[in-house]
Amino acid sequence: MALIDAGQKAPAFSLPNQDGKSVGLDQFSGKYVLLWWYPKADTPG
Repeated sequence: MALIDAGQKAPAFSLPNQDGKSVGLDQFSGKYVLLWWYPKADTPG
């Protein structure tokens, strides 16, 4: 998958939430969404 530039719309995706339920980007249509991740999570060091 190619990287997107700042300001571009994200492609459709879904991820599990903290309860293991699938949450899709389409559920937040018309709202601002902030994604936060830890790039080194689950890696040694």
